[in-house]
Amino acid sequence: MTSPFSLGIDFGTTNTVVALAGPEGPAHLARFPAPEGELFAFRSCLSFHAPAERPSERSVAAGPWAIEAYVEDPAETRFIQSFKSFAAAESFSETQILGRRYRFEDLLSAFLLKLRDYAGAALAELPGRVIVGRPVTFAGASPNEALALARYETAFARLGFSEIRYAYEPVGAAFFFARTLDHDATVLVGDFGGGTSDFSIVRFERRAGEIRSTPLGRSGVGVAGDAFDYRIIDQLVSPALGKGSSYTSFGKVLPAPNRYYSAFARWDQLALMRASRDMREIRSLLRDAVEPEKIARLIETLDENYGYQLYRAVSRLKEALSAHERAEFRFEAGSIALVRDVARAEFEGWIAPELAQIEAAVDRALADANLPASAIDRVFLTGGSSLVPAVRDIFYRRFEARRIETGAELESIASGLALIGRERDLSRWTTRPSQT
Repeated sequence: MTSPFSLGIDFGTTNTVVALAGPEGPAHLARFPAPEGELFAFRSCLSFHAPAERPSERSVAAGPWAIEAYVEDPAETRFIQSFKSFAAAESFSETQILGRRYRFEDLLSAFLLKLRDYAGAALAELPGRVIVGRPVTFAGASPNEALALARYETAFARLGFSEIRYAYEPVGAAFFFARTLDHDATVLVGDFGGGTSDFSIVRFERRAGEIRSTPLGRSGVGVAGDAFDYRIIDQLVSPALGKGSSYTSFGKVLPAPNRYYSAFARWDQLALMRASRDMREIRSLLRDAVEPEKIARLIETLDENYGYQLYRAVSRLKEALSAHERAEFRFEAGSIALVRDVARAEFEGWIAPELAQIEAAVDRALADANLPASAIDRVFLTGGSSLVPAVRDIFYRRFEARRIETGAELESIASGLALIGRERDLSRWTTRPSQT
């Protein structure tokens, strides 16, 4: 049996949000009774657990349940997060997890099935049609858009959807925002997620009680909040764990390999290093390190699986710097205690390369629409990283403050997608894979 509701799914690098809209009225978010309390922003992650003594008792968890399983038993759990980043990567064909092969579409369908289960009655009956958000530009050095959408199509079809349509994520946010407009307007929407920053320019006009839209321009770039997190770690944590330090070998002083610290781009990868050749090298490096206490911290961080605590500390700092000019970074785990005062200006210097890429993408969207900044009537910023003051400043330098609005940072896309799904002419808002 299918649901009378219109369904919108914002599958994000960091969080996934699901919204349902009836024939009239606003959209409503699906909520999940998570271990730490009810939530609607569902973490986009998976865990696969199989006890060594009972390998047949394989269990799969998603969202906060996956994090909980991994933190409780990291040695027996394979944790996967930010896997949306590989959707358009031709180099990613499959991964081995506890003796089984998983393609991207297998990971996504496993995640979606668990998400539906955790939602309970809210998603017990699914409609035949779903509107899925997609980035303007998929993450990666050379993203293959057609491949990503084909993988999406396979995964979503496994949930039983007979009609799968795609809308650009900032267009979903634009539709959500357009409900508040009481006049015709040209709107620029900036959507800042974990892996991508996307921009769309849309002309909205009201005709005979309906909102009509004309897409004018778009652009995107594969950097966002995750890149900001890594910059914090690279500046505050990695040096204290030996990055930039030296060791002696046959009478020569050599730099510690930087590759040991590349895994810090994603905390779940740290656990995988414990069984790698790099980890054996790190342990041997301790004997010859010029500053052995730093390498000892690195070994403890990896051995004791402090990755999740580390990234929570990073998230707290980033959130605090969005509200204050200065904030304290505090990472305490085991014998490690890294505490440092950080100025917002310092953080903005660290993320300057990413800010420049985002700024260039905004300019490309204006160029694609062949419009000057003065022709934009309203600007709507959404997504978690839109709260970073340096990101907002990109827009305040181009547009009058009275034109800029923010809000519904995590819910606007999914809600907009669900509202699009009840439109009579979906072709104005959505595409199928062969049309993109």
